[in-house]
Formats: sequence, C-alpha cells, structure tokens
Amino acid sequence: MRLWKLSAVFALLAATPATAQGDAAAGEAAFRQCVACHVVTTPTGDTLAGRAGRSGPNLYGVAGGPAGAVDGFRYSGGLEALKNAAVVWTEDNFVAYVQDPSDFVRQATGNGAARSSMSFRVRNETDARDLYAYLVQLAQ
Repeated sequence: MRLWKLSAVFALLAATPATAQGDAAAGEAAFRQCVACHVVTTPTGDTLAGRAGRSGPNLYGVAGGPAGAVDGFRYSGGLEALKNAAVVWTEDNFVAYVQDPSDFVRQATGNGAARSSMSFRVRNETDARDLYAYLVQLAQ
C-alpha cells in the first residue's frame, strides 16, 4: 500500500472513536497482570490504573491510537517499525499483539527478525478483548 493510502487509512481510524467487544469490568480485573509494567495516566497527570509501572508505556488512549506513539517512551525497534507502518491499535490488532507480541510485530512488519520488548502474553482472547474494553472505557 502506498504511503499516502496508509496515511489516509490512519487518519480515518484516528478520527473514529474506539469501541470494544469485551467486558470492561473483567478487563479491570485482568489489568492487574499489567500493572507491573504499565500505568494508565491522563494527560493532566491523574493515574486511572496501575501504580508505578514504567517499564512499559502509559496505556492511556492506546485503544484506537497509533502504535508506538507515547511521547518520551523508548520503544523497541519492532514497535518503531509498527509506528512507521502506521499500525493502529484496533481491537483485533491489540488482541493479537498482547497474545504474542513478537509474532504480531513480525507479521505486521513483514520482518521475521523483528521483535517486541514485551515478554508477557495474555493467555486467552477473551481476557485480551476485556483488557481492550477496559482501556477504551478509561479513555472516555
């Protein structure tokens, strides 16, 4: 796909509010697995979820947003490649990523050597969809 087409698709997705199929309440419980590395903090500094986890990026606004977009966070080369490919965290992309981060990066970038720094894997699709629903709810 040409770069201008990717840009147009990205602009359309970015303008569309994220929706989710999962259960946000179940996602809140499942997020306990994520707090060791992640936090959800609003742009005004209010922490909505998590504690001091900073080895992963702030997840506020990640649902429906572009991959690798948290300012000041140092992403792996694989996540930088997702950003350069204008990958957006749709529900399906998010679910695939959290279930097997490095495999998702390899598939999305077409680079068999690419990898993600995230080593944790969400064990099942339902939990992954619930996490996405929770992140959508937090950003509303």
